[in-house]
Amino acid sequence: MTRLDQNTVKAAWRHLEKDKIFIIGELASILKCSIPNARLKLRQWRTYTSYNKNGRYYTLPQVPKFNNHGLWHYETVGFSRHGNLKKTIIYLVTSAHAGLTGKELGELLGLSPQSFLHHFRNCPGIYREKHDGVYVYYSENTPVYEKQMRQRRSIVSQPAVVTISDPEAIMILVAIIKHHGITAEEVMALPEIRKSKMKLTAIQGFMEDYGLEKKIPDSPP
Repeated sequence: MTRLDQNTVKAAWRHLEKDKIFIIGELASILKCSIPNARLKLRQWRTYTSYNKNGRYYTLPQVPKFNNHGLWHYETVGFSRHGNLKKTIIYLVTSAHAGLTGKELGELLGLSPQSFLHHFRNCPGIYREKHDGVYVYYSENTPVYEKQMRQRRSIVSQPAVVTISDPEAIMILVAIIKHHGITAEEVMALPEIRKSKMKLTAIQGFMEDYGLEKKIPDSPP
């Protein structure tokens, strides 16, 4: 490698740190060196390479503020503490409590699942399995896989939480005040409630949570 002027190198470091991300051509231009020499400097600096955008972007090691998953995004460019996209996906899948669906992976990575998942159908280290028509990616390590599977089944078996908005809650309260002792089914039958398209399960849940359900008297002996 041609010896580079240290003042030029320091100036380049400050410039690239300020810009956050850069491409190899920009580095070669600032250092006034060849592309091979610029690549050598990247290795010496231990820069991170983007896992998307065809690995075209780089960032200095002190720049990324990685999240709990070891990921950092600058605008639309993603970087990973774990390396390239393949290494990153293997890490994310194997460290997930319940494995990850393609959608969940895409949300973490900031990528469309269709743009990358087809490359990981038979990726060593991870295993995919279909659940209710959706592929879930698990660790290939048997004990980890079994633990992830149990957790995934636990999540799937949990009933969906039905919520209502504040205006809907007010409508229910007004109905209860106007019609003392009204049941959830009777609330549901009111014209204004039918118009709101609230679900009976949501009304029942709200009334139960706040102790508003109609008390059924004990049957006579």
